[in-house]
Amino acid sequence: TVAFGTVSVLPQLTMPDVLGDEQRPAAAKSIPAHFSRAFTASQKDVETVFGSEEDGNFWIGSPLDMETKLCLDLGELVKRSIGVFGKSGTGKTFLTRLLLAGIIQGGQASSLIFDMHSEYGWQGQDTDKGVTVKGLKQLFGAKVSTFTLDEEHSRRRGVSTDETVKLGFNHIEPEDVELLRQSLNLSEVAASAAYNLREKFGEESWLKEFLDAGRGGSLLELADELQVNAGALRALYNRMVRFTRHGFMVEHSRVDTAAQMIEHLERGQHVVLEFGRYGDDEAAYILVSNLLTRRIHRKYVEAKESAMGGAGKEPRPLVIVIEEAHKFLNSSVASQTIFGIIARELRKYNVTLMVIDQRPSGIDPEVLSQVGTRFSCLLDNERDIDAVLSGTSGSRALRSVLSRLEAKQQALVFGHALPLPVVVRIRDYGPKFYETIQGGGDSEAEKKRKVDELFGG
Repeated sequence: TVAFGTVSVLPQLTMPDVLGDEQRPAAAKSIPAHFSRAFTASQKDVETVFGSEEDGNFWIGSPLDMETKLCLDLGELVKRSIGVFGKSGTGKTFLTRLLLAGIIQGGQASSLIFDMHSEYGWQGQDTDKGVTVKGLKQLFGAKVSTFTLDEEHSRRRGVSTDETVKLGFNHIEPEDVELLRQSLNLSEVAASAAYNLREKFGEESWLKEFLDAGRGGSLLELADELQVNAGALRALYNRMVRFTRHGFMVEHSRVDTAAQMIEHLERGQHVVLEFGRYGDDEAAYILVSNLLTRRIHRKYVEAKESAMGGAGKEPRPLVIVIEEAHKFLNSSVASQTIFGIIARELRKYNVTLMVIDQRPSGIDPEVLSQVGTRFSCLLDNERDIDAVLSGTSGSRALRSVLSRLEAKQQALVFGHALPLPVVVRIRDYGPKFYETIQGGGDSEAEKKRKVDELFGG
């Protein structure tokens, strides 16, 4: 009886004979010579390729069947958008929390987290073990500011927050309505009527005046005046009036929540916006995230352009974290939404995205192509696998790797933050991890920026 096995080798990098300042691992252009010797990689080998914690990289986990530390280059990670994908229950939230902890500790960028289910602020849930885990606020203290849409929900959980968010009807723009078309089941005609209303009543007053008209029973007259379909206008009213029942919506707000958030971000802090009971309301999550991101992005554009003209400082790099990303970035709306714009701009205005999704195939391919580093937990849908691997060299070989991942604590990682694709056993997020956290710091560039700002350098 003869037993044999077949080993598949996928050359990725070649090592120079002597490592030095100018001699680094390079992309493989040929296969190894016949009878080349094979070795098990050591911790030193892994550090040579992926970097070490001592060099400021972040330990994300270990290669399969090894106990060595595998690190990410945080500077490269935040330069372009980041994707965290995987079907439900594969640990995307834990992986995201781990990545955010690395970004906070590294100090390369600030982060704004639209926290759908209140998992990232003070504490989160480990549903498998039935225990709570520390959130970013517990780990990093004053480095993290928590905002909430639902103060009552925070009180019930015994959690204090830094700011309570109130948004006014005067903050909502027709572009927000356009994004909500699918969630609110609006026709194109109904969504477009918002632009007619803005033209008639003005930027600040259109929604209030429209809702007043609906309550006063004068929608038919308004439809005639605007020359829009009365049924479409009625449908728009019925959908928009729902938001008046949300506790975070007020008729008119003089508080600029976006400006408040930017103040925190510019101080080097990280902002978590908890949605509380509104996290299960898809339309509320989309509306608030889009509305605030558009205003923040606008201010970042102004700050960046001022800096380019020599009239101000560079805005601190910002990573915006959104869940259920395909709701914002599907092909029908990606070209119009602020999130699609940010993804296509790369980091032109110092703003990038971290998109979390269980259905990457629902994200516009052009947007997905701009995601610099991808973390993919187990996916079992063929279209989702194709979407995650699109535009990646060696995607055919990676398909089989992705399909063999375990359901928990494993991810295929590839892109700008590391030199070659690798399957990682994600490190535990628990007491041992908490001990490694040192409160977060500023990168050297950020320290220099603060000194220049203080002394006018």
